Amino acid sequence: MNKDDIEYLAKIVYDRSGIVLTQEKAYLLESRLAPIARKEGFNSIDDLVSTLRGRADEKMAWQITDAMTTNETFFFRDKTPFDNLKNHVLPELKARKSAGKVRIWCAASSTGQEPYSIAMLLNEEASKYPGLSFEITGTDISNRVVEKAKSGLYSQFEVQRGLPVTSLVKYFDKVDDMWQLKPNIRSQVTFKQGNLQDDFTSLGKFDIIFCRNVLIYFDQPTKAKILERMATMMPDNGYLFLGAAETVMGLTDAFNSSREVRGVYTRQAGWTRAKAA
Repeated sequence: MNKDDIEYLAKIVYDRSGIVLTQEKAYLLESRLAPIARKEGFNSIDDLVSTLRGRADEKMAWQITDAMTTNETFFFRDKTPFDNLKNHVLPELKARKSAGKVRIWCAASSTGQEPYSIAMLLNEEASKYPGLSFEITGTDISNRVVEKAKSGLYSQFEVQRGLPVTSLVKYFDKVDDMWQLKPNIRSQVTFKQGNLQDDFTSLGKFDIIFCRNVLIYFDQPTKAKILERMATMMPDNGYLFLGAAETVMGLTDAFNSSREVRGVYTRQAGWTRAKAA
């Protein structure tokens, strides 16, 4: 692919997802778009781009965008955020909110391992929080991965990544050569298609938001916009989990970093979006 074609494809992806693709990602475009070109009957990616330039095809544009989203995930990924949820955030929440519903949102939930990991953790800790009920929502831009997440069906390779054997035995059923989460865990998570570029306030308010390992794909203005939208959906001192390489510093003053827990931020009391502007 030439430079112009790379820029053309990068704009398609950016306009629909906010994901930034530079010239250095040409290899990624080629490796992920080649199967789409073959599937659609094109001899090459160049032919696909040429056809797309000649006639608008929103379905094809979304296929390209979907292919360029990164769906790398596994159960209890990085472990530390789940330890922080268990040992710090949940006890703090209980101290402030001894009864009622706790709402948790996993943004960019991919094929579901993160929200299901949270559901398993909450199941283990349930006896400590008798007055609280938990509601988990997972969203992702890709309908394809959302449908897989809803099924709760995973390969041997997928369940071997990060999942303790005790959890596999306790929470999964063997289905042919796959493993499926038991209904009681699947029922704790609601999955929806959702684009972080769009207005997602219709999801409601959340006490805890996991937005890990996704902001790294956006430019600075998009990161700031997403974080401030999330802040409007949280109560004062609500909890935001980011990836190890991500931060709110230099992007927004809506959150305070936790002095005790790395990677966890709290929504600043009294912050409003109008005030930030």
